[in-house]
Amino acid sequence: MALPATEPDTARPRDTATSHETPGPTSREDGPTPAFRVRGLTLGYGAEPVVRDLDLDIPAGRTTVLIGANGCGKSTILRALGRQLRPVSGTIEVAGRDLARVKAREHARSVAFLPQSPLVPEGLTVAELVARGRHPHRRWWGGGDDDEAVVADALAMTDTAGLAHRRVDELSGGQRQRVWVALVLAQATDTLLLDEPCSFLDLAHQLDILDLVHDLPMPGAPGGSGNASPDSGSAGDSSADDQAPTRRTVVAVLHELSLAARVADHLVAVADGGVVAAGPPGEVITRETLRRVFDVDADIIADPLTGHPVVLPRSRRKRTA
Repeated sequence: MALPATEPDTARPRDTATSHETPGPTSREDGPTPAFRVRGLTLGYGAEPVVRDLDLDIPAGRTTVLIGANGCGKSTILRALGRQLRPVSGTIEVAGRDLARVKAREHARSVAFLPQSPLVPEGLTVAELVARGRHPHRRWWGGGDDDEAVVADALAMTDTAGLAHRRVDELSGGQRQRVWVALVLAQATDTLLLDEPCSFLDLAHQLDILDLVHDLPMPGAPGGSGNASPDSGSAGDSSADDQAPTRRTVVAVLHELSLAARVADHLVAVADGGVVAAGPPGEVITRETLRRVFDVDADIIADPLTGHPVVLPRSRRKRTA
């Protein structure tokens, strides 16, 4: 289930490709401290690495979306950021701190992780499941003072308040997915890691969820819901010399390219476990990048209202010259 990471698990991967090094990461001196700084990262589940020698910076206070073909390493990278997978080699820094030195509970107070296929606990109601998102903030003698209010806010934001007393295992796939998002929101972290958060959702609810997470203020701010622990290191915080972000950091894996371009401030195209392009959607969504990443030809037009790129894929069997 989508609860805080503790120790890395040993599940077999969906991603099985090798990887390349990320081009042009931001150096420590070039700007604000990123939410995550990855250097020389190699990840794997067995003898064959899935990701090799990866360098990547995830900007704080912005929405970053990872795109790429099935098995390219997107989910593997996300799991490592969520402390669900121990690196073979290399380092991950969270808000300037070595992730390997951050305690699991402390990390869970600042980073929430929603896996691709969370297991549904048998017999739990929606309200009971969402309340589990408050676990990192609970004291040894009981729950936090604002647990009920934070859970209620999370249910309201995901339009699941009407499902609060229903059993999770009785819900449709789309309803269940919104409940998992509510659990992550109830965790009230500065950073959200979302692996395919739009699975099973109809188009209207996809837009609702993506717009919601993109615009989330920091916990404790108006509309932010909940408070991060004052002693926790936050992936959404900047150093004392940097301007603190007002929005939460979001890192998501999405497959629908036009939706990804619509919601992302920062887009990362992944192929064979490495990053082939990173930056604003208009710079990453190009015909050349789509050929390399997805092996497809596509036309790209600008949305007449927002200007973000819209992808019109062409058949792989009937390519034009």
